Amino acid sequence: MRFSLLVIVAVALAGTLGYYTIEGWSLIDSFFMAVITLTTIGYGEVHPLDPYGKVFTILLILFGVGAVAFAVSNATRLVLEGELRNIVGRKRLEKKIKKLKDHYIICGFGRMGRLIARELEKKPAPFVVIERDTSKIDDEDLERYLIMEGAADKDETLVEAGIERAKGIITVVSTDAENLYIVLTARGLNPNISIVARAGEEGSEQKLIRAGANKVISPYLIGAHQMAQAVVRPAVLDFLEFATQSENLELQMEEVPINHGSSIAGLALKDCGIRQDLGIIILAIKRVNGEMEFNPNPTSVLHEGDHLIALGRPTQMKVLEEITMGR
Repeated sequence: MRFSLLVIVAVALAGTLGYYTIEGWSLIDSFFMAVITLTTIGYGEVHPLDPYGKVFTILLILFGVGAVAFAVSNATRLVLEGELRNIVGRKRLEKKIKKLKDHYIICGFGRMGRLIARELEKKPAPFVVIERDTSKIDDEDLERYLIMEGAADKDETLVEAGIERAKGIITVVSTDAENLYIVLTARGLNPNISIVARAGEEGSEQKLIRAGANKVISPYLIGAHQMAQAVVRPAVLDFLEFATQSENLELQMEEVPINHGSSIAGLALKDCGIRQDLGIIILAIKRVNGEMEFNPNPTSVLHEGDHLIALGRPTQMKVLEEITMGR
């Protein structure tokens, strides 16, 4: 486009100087004649042309009209390609989102949203991101993740993100008020979805819980707690970080659900072979009713819908997930 504009300007200046030199007209008359010739408006000549002026006008028409047509075609192609690219990209994104099931929805792609996306990617767990202004997102992230533009507190946006089929939603937008609206909207569209919300201000936690959030996370509270633990119980904090970091290849702490049809459903913990055969430590059992049983007894019976909080090596964890997956 820059080249096209430069060509048009150059031809217009050449036409002005040509009429000024050949016909001896004033600069304003020469420029006016050059412009109406290039644009093919069809006004009559400013002054009668001599033979040399007519030949120059013919050359100016040939070069000038060609330059204008070249610029117009480039501008049209630029607009059409940009619009077409946006339409095709939008359709491709919609098709990918429609294929998702039991996925997660991240509302907001600021610093926290970006970190959450990386963690889910490492799991790996399918997810889609909703961001109000995608112009601030790097092209690399736009290519890397499923990111749709829109307001997450709108019904149509969450429906487009597949909230009816989603497993959970994480809302980490900038304000607590907007997080509250998102929680209310999400809970209304999918009563069974798991909702985790970010709370920035003190006192917002209870409001988000009442609105329908299952968990409310305060980054400032967690940060302060971890800093205190780093001073009081540094070894404990080191162990927890070691066990929960997804980059760790030696030891991992995972939550493993016991699905319908699992071979260990209805068995006592001692009869499952989890500790004896796999070498996995069961730290706790989260029952279907939400009760947490820490350091369970060997005689504790496992039921469908229970969640095992397990500690072990990644290869062992994969075997446990296959056992609990069921049919």
